[in-house]
Amino acid sequence: MRADAKRNRDHLLAVAGTTITEQGIDVSMRDIARRADVGLATLLRHFPTREALLEALLHTSFDELTAKATELEASAAVEGALVSWVRDCVAWTTEYRGVTVLMAAAIEDPESALHASCTTLRAAGARLLARAQATGVARNDIDGDDLFALISMLAWTGDQPALAPRANHLFDIVASAILTSAGGSQGRACTTNGDNADHR
Repeated sequence: MRADAKRNRDHLLAVAGTTITEQGIDVSMRDIARRADVGLATLLRHFPTREALLEALLHTSFDELTAKATELEASAAVEGALVSWVRDCVAWTTEYRGVTVLMAAAIEDPESALHASCTTLRAAGARLLARAQATGVARNDIDGDDLFALISMLAWTGDQPALAPRANHLFDIVASAILTSAGGSQGRACTTNGDNADHR
């Protein structure tokens, strides 16, 4: 890619990231192009679809979360590793309002530009969950799809202004529900912070 083309692409991604953070995932491609001070055709030449734009924008984050899961698989604190990774995923998806809806759809659509990244991320979480289940610290009646759904649910909660103040407290409840009674108290200890005290 030529240097000027890369600069243009990086500029579009920077503007798209800011716009989506401010307005949510449903912002129109036309609005992104307008804020980037380019024509819609220029934006579409770089990113033919909204999903192609999102894949390019979120690719680094997908890779980082997948790598984090791989790193945590070697951690001695099995239940803490699982809860830590889920918390990171929730924090990231909350940054881009509405992205979990597209991610869930992309997993079911092999033609989606987001499909490969989303399925890889889901598989990484499923491995952490399976490891926790194998050591008896996570319940056995959930799978990687359920874990992904719980992450989506928690991210949605964080997107809602009326519910956002309770997001950390609700995370603790869900984390404790994922873990078995043997690991539950440890899970609560590793997820609880001062922000939750007012909600107990």
